[in-house]
Amino acid sequence: MIDLNQSVKYIKGVGPNKETLLNKLGIYTLQDLITYYPRDYEDRSKPVTIIDAQEGQEVLIRATVVSKMNTIPTRRKNMTMYRLIVRDETDNAVLTWYNQKYLKDMLKLGETYNFYGKIERKNGTAQMSSPVFEIEGKNKYTGKIVPIYPSTYGLTQNKIREIMENALKLVGNDLEETIPDYLIEQYQLLERKEAIRSIHFPKEFKEFETAKKRFVFEELLSMQLALLSLKNQYTVEENGIVFDKNVKMSEVINVLPFKLTKAQLRVLEEIDHDMENQKPMNRLLQGDVGSGKTVVAMVAAYKAVKCGYQMAIMAPTSILATQHLEGFEEILSQFGIKCELLISSISKKKKEDILERLAKGEIDVLVGTHAILEENVVFKNLGLVVTDEQHRFGVRQRNIISQKGENPDVLVMTATPIPRTLALILYGDLDISIIDELPPNRKKIDTFAVTKAMEERVNNFIKKQIEEGRQAYIVCPLVEESEEINAKAVLEIAEKYKNEVFSEYRVEYLYGKMRPKEKDAIMEEFKNGKIDILISTTVIEVGVNVPNASIMVVESAERFGLAQLHQLRGRVGRGEYKSYCILKYQGNSDVIRQRMKVMQDTNDGFIISEKDLEIRGSGEFFGTRQHGLPELKIANLFEDMPVLKMVQSLCMKILQDDPKLERKEHEKLKKMVKEKFGTRLEL
Repeated sequence: MIDLNQSVKYIKGVGPNKETLLNKLGIYTLQDLITYYPRDYEDRSKPVTIIDAQEGQEVLIRATVVSKMNTIPTRRKNMTMYRLIVRDETDNAVLTWYNQKYLKDMLKLGETYNFYGKIERKNGTAQMSSPVFEIEGKNKYTGKIVPIYPSTYGLTQNKIREIMENALKLVGNDLEETIPDYLIEQYQLLERKEAIRSIHFPKEFKEFETAKKRFVFEELLSMQLALLSLKNQYTVEENGIVFDKNVKMSEVINVLPFKLTKAQLRVLEEIDHDMENQKPMNRLLQGDVGSGKTVVAMVAAYKAVKCGYQMAIMAPTSILATQHLEGFEEILSQFGIKCELLISSISKKKKEDILERLAKGEIDVLVGTHAILEENVVFKNLGLVVTDEQHRFGVRQRNIISQKGENPDVLVMTATPIPRTLALILYGDLDISIIDELPPNRKKIDTFAVTKAMEERVNNFIKKQIEEGRQAYIVCPLVEESEEINAKAVLEIAEKYKNEVFSEYRVEYLYGKMRPKEKDAIMEEFKNGKIDILISTTVIEVGVNVPNASIMVVESAERFGLAQLHQLRGRVGRGEYKSYCILKYQGNSDVIRQRMKVMQDTNDGFIISEKDLEIRGSGEFFGTRQHGLPELKIANLFEDMPVLKMVQSLCMKILQDDPKLERKEHEKLKKMVKEKFGTRLEL
């Protein structure tokens, strides 16, 4: 069998330079390459006559060169246009290219060529700008269906196709099947070796459809088998803690300085019921940014502690953990509940003291980051575990912290709204609660999507807000400038804003690679009003509360997912002031305009997440990697929901009959799942 793990550099056509570019696309091995699926196809297979070619359509015409190529100077310096006339049996067409002098020798008078490009009509004459061409009958770039791949600067489509063809020749018929024969037969799937050719170079679109069906099935099958195996691995059969019915949540609800929403009360009722039940609670709490999930966790903590147990809450960042501690202490200290903070930056002496008191049961609520997962963190009597921002912690981490107690109740919270049907599939082991209303004091954030032309107005608006005593966030997508994306780097933009645009204000910047202590110090200063404008990457996405920040500007907003833009927007509007989110975008495609419109039209995270899935598919939606899932390469969790549901029930049946995939007919499945999920599975 061919070694699919061999480096991509051994494939014909890949030199050191191309290897670096392929690596940028996440292609390191032969396996990565052949599963790098096209994002689209161009039908260059059926020629149309010039007279029938519709304006705005991309078409293939077969025509003969009937004029010499003319050189036409343009107004732009360093740009020359080359023009020639071609003809078929129905009409003439004018073809133009720019700065491609070498074409003069390639396109010969009287020769017939295939030309593929977009038709424009000027004064009734058909025109094509920079068409792809080749001599009739050659059929390398035309005369067939051509795949279009996601690419990077310096790597042309023709080069990717050439490398892909060489890779498929290398693989030949020597491609191992990953799906058992009985499933291929039952679901009428194409065999893998046939499907891999048809997905890259289909002879007709029907071939591509059947190949796609096979790979969507395979991808969802491996994902669901792995998820269900993980869940089965960590399913607790024993009984959980039964918390005392006489300890009422209302005791703490009644002293809160604000009224809870109906949704919060409904969710607390569900949690209360779980806590008083013998089965350990395993609940996912979804709530939009600012919907008040933390308060729900506090009320649950009160019940756990008053029943004689300890509670742990784990947050993804030190600053968020610190914020949680402040909130918990403010409410729970009046009941004599002792809260402590465990993060990596505390001193060794302080940490030892906390660990000692925790083991003795002198600390009731431990708030912390990943530091809580360390082996030396021992609880006396852990009864409730809460993880905030579930997508930052995988199933395994949830399990590690749960094992620090005797089947404690588990509540996982997320502000990343996931459509309910999808949540049920991704988190099949969890009951789901949703806080679907915002507290009455939360103000609607006015959102505007603007182009570069509005930059000066935006800057003046920021200045006006700061003059009124407010603060601003400016969010950028990158730290290092990268050649293929014209996005401004944080450092570059910070320099410009600090020294030129906002030189009279206090401007600071923040990005992912900074040391945690540095980040925390800057966030603390921003929180305390010592910084007017904070320029940042998405590290500010999760949770920090700065009530005085009333404006957020997102640079290159088209590069973010909608769910992520919504998360970012939730950083403002947390105080009494009217708040604004300004999305600066580049590009004019329908998809970009559609996405910007969604952000302007709604503040509902669930509607936004549905739209995000619909518009972009699931590949980047919530960055599936963050959820501990492998990146989906071909399946779309919105379009392929029926397949996902079918595959889920199939996987349940397979694992019910063969929990560790030990039967001979499941050898292939076991191998595929292990390869995709590595050591995370104990199959």
